[in-house]
Amino acid sequence: MAETTTTTTRVTARAGVDGPRPEDISRCVHCGFCLNYCPTYVALGLETESPRGRIHLIDALSQGSIEPRRAVLEHLDLCLQCRACETACPSGVRFGRIMEGARAQVVAAGRHPLSWRLRSAVLRWTLPHPRRLRVLARLLRFYQRSGLQSLARRTRLLRLLPFGLHHMEQFLPPVAGRAFVAPGANPDAGEGARRVGLLTGCMMPFLFPHTHEATVRVLERHGYRVVAPQEQVCCGALFVHGGDRRTARRLARRNIDVFLAAGVEAIIVNAAGCGSTLKEYGDLLADDAEYAERAAHFSSLVKDVTEFLVELPFQEGLGPLERRVTYQDSCHLAHAQRITAAPRRLLKAIPGLDLVEMENADRCCGSAGIYNLTQREMSQRLLAEKMRAVAATGASAVVTANPGCMLQLEVGLRLQGTQGTVAHVIELLDEAYAAAEARPWAAEDASPATGAEKEPG
Repeated sequence: MAETTTTTTRVTARAGVDGPRPEDISRCVHCGFCLNYCPTYVALGLETESPRGRIHLIDALSQGSIEPRRAVLEHLDLCLQCRACETACPSGVRFGRIMEGARAQVVAAGRHPLSWRLRSAVLRWTLPHPRRLRVLARLLRFYQRSGLQSLARRTRLLRLLPFGLHHMEQFLPPVAGRAFVAPGANPDAGEGARRVGLLTGCMMPFLFPHTHEATVRVLERHGYRVVAPQEQVCCGALFVHGGDRRTARRLARRNIDVFLAAGVEAIIVNAAGCGSTLKEYGDLLADDAEYAERAAHFSSLVKDVTEFLVELPFQEGLGPLERRVTYQDSCHLAHAQRITAAPRRLLKAIPGLDLVEMENADRCCGSAGIYNLTQREMSQRLLAEKMRAVAATGASAVVTANPGCMLQLEVGLRLQGTQGTVAHVIELLDEAYAAAEARPWAAEDASPATGAEKEPG
């Protein structure tokens, strides 16, 4: 293990949980295959905004040859952590783990800037606390439904707010009238019904309860009993990405205890960003003597909902949906979990659905957790590019597999004044099953697509 040096001027690497691993950094051979897949490099053409350029900076930080000054950390901040470079890399460089380790290293040394500290404080105060989130959701709903939001936007009073709050207000998602309620016992599921767990997440119960409800309906339709333990907490993704590994580990331990005690055969996730983090709990807690083995077992149970359903006879009982859609790959589904075929197979099986591929479907839309709030200019640039690709397909709906992407794409449609909707893959599948139940003869006559590509192994 590398020696840890604590000084007031240097940040040196510590192998393992609180720093980038030397063996990860050394895997990069600086070949440049990643360059054209990195959104920030494609946009700016700067080596410092490329994966290999950032790895060079991180290596220098780890060795103590440069200090974590603002000019250096800005290059790390501009990284979306979309991990598209990992998909392109012929050497198998785990860039996501390198970047997370670098940020954790800076935080552990106490050298992170005020903006990082404030961001972490806000996240720690909100995301791990369901009751606080519920209160915030109710306040936000009152603001939206009382007419205050309409008045504020119409009078342009929001432009007077400091610290970019006007921009943040544009990204406020609509709060549903009723939060998601964990399912009770399913009377249609027999005694031998197989049990699966559902990660509800921190914000999705308030912002996307319909996505959870669709997930439960589809899983129950296939004979599963869905349990969503109320004791579960935030997955910790934003904390891992931001370098706050202490909080992330605390949340991970809680989720591991809760879901393993529930006795489920799989843990279903319909948020790609959450799913990739859950699948990496084993890595996050690898040095925890008490939890390392349990974390690895937990991660082996995690399945994205599209990944899980594609192994079932999902084609049976699908009714027609006559519409043209395009699919936006969520970064942490395509590049972190390497799942690209499964959601497309589900969509192609729906009778009447015309799936039109967009250009660069797997390039980040600019959401990237809270990136659209902290890096406004680059986020908007990537969003504009994504909306041009969407418009070129002529689709009436954009389909994706992550709530952050859904919010970002909805904002893109609104800002451009484009008619259209945004939906999760599971929502269309649920709608197709409902269409078959409403028109059973249509399901019998329909011929779902076959021979679709299989998920790469």
